Amino acid sequence: MSVKVSRRAHFNAAHRLYKADWSNEKNDAVFGKCNNPNFHGHNYELIVSVTGEIDPSTGFVMDMKVLKDLIKSEVEEALDHKNLNLEVPEFKDLNPTAENIAVVIWNKLRSHIEKNKDLEVVLYETPRNFVTYSG
Repeated sequence: MSVKVSRRAHFNAAHRLYKADWSNEKNDAVFGKCNNPNFHGHNYELIVSVTGEIDPSTGFVMDMKVLKDLIKSEVEEALDHKNLNLEVPEFKDLNPTAENIAVVIWNKLRSHIEKNKDLEVVLYETPRNFVTYSG
């Protein structure tokens, strides 16, 4: 029997969507207001889910305290109140779109989750815009 457990978290971060090798006109055409050279911010909502078999000895798929602590150390401490473009090494050469942020978060967490369990990251950039990544 496979069960999915989830933990919700949030972080605030600023970013700019642009490609340095494109002209300002092309960046504006593709990224619009998100290309603001002074950056802009979001209150990101995050749902991290782990799916797997229930451990018969604990009754857990994964200890939620462990998941909470992982999200805090690997995601919140790395991204909260940061300028993603300037302060987060993963985005040095990677455009910090919601899609790329979700993949980075998944990669940060994956090595800490047992291999026989599935990991899913849902990232809300706004209440109506969100992405899901499952590896």
